[in-house]
Amino acid sequence: MEKEKLVALIPARQGSERLKNKNIIDFYGKPLIAYTIVSAIKSGIFDKIVVSTDSKKYALISKKYGAEVPFLRPKNISNSYSSDFEWVNYTIKKMQQNNNFFTHFFILRPTNPFRSALHIKSAWNIFKKKKAQSLRAVELCKQHPGKMWTIKNGLLKPILKMSINKQPSYNSQYKTLPKIYVQNASLEISKVEVLKKYKTITHKNIIPFFIKGFNAFDINYPFDIKLADFLVKNKILNIPKI
Repeated sequence: MEKEKLVALIPARQGSERLKNKNIIDFYGKPLIAYTIVSAIKSGIFDKIVVSTDSKKYALISKKYGAEVPFLRPKNISNSYSSDFEWVNYTIKKMQQNNNFFTHFFILRPTNPFRSALHIKSAWNIFKKKKAQSLRAVELCKQHPGKMWTIKNGLLKPILKMSINKQPSYNSQYKTLPKIYVQNASLEISKVEVLKKYKTITHKNIIPFFIKGFNAFDINYPFDIKLADFLVKNKILNIPKI
């Protein structure tokens, strides 16, 4: 049996549009990305922790907190339209060229400072127990797609054509609707082999990893910083210590 070798991949391109420089924004005296790096280190499960960035400044900050940045990400796969597959596949292939081979990769996005080492280890244990190919963190969807619309020719059109007790879903109580989950920025796991086989970052069979409440909180907008600050000050959430 092949020995498991794990790499944590932390994406941190510098061209964020919703919140400028969000990946390194100051959060309780530390750059936001530092919390993800330190949680990955504390989990103790990774052979390497690699930050994928197109920024020399981000690279220096990442190295300061214990991550590796063996090369910068090319600009052509570092824009707001670039898929995760592009940078993940590039990073894995580049590392293989340098004789760094892995069986599994994690994606730990730096916009969630509340994902702890315990969450990371728990996800890995579930992945192994289920003998999974891919895993993704999800949470219960608060705004149900059964009540969402598009607009065509000036008229509302439901995204989902779903009936509950002979009533359209958009006229039904939330509790009567089927549970639907939305992915969050906490973590993802896949076997490296899925990249070549499926040309994407996930296997066709993906198991869920549930992170409840605000532990899945993702910082993307200026308001998110204020809300995160409120959650910490009111002891609703704890920041991993650095």
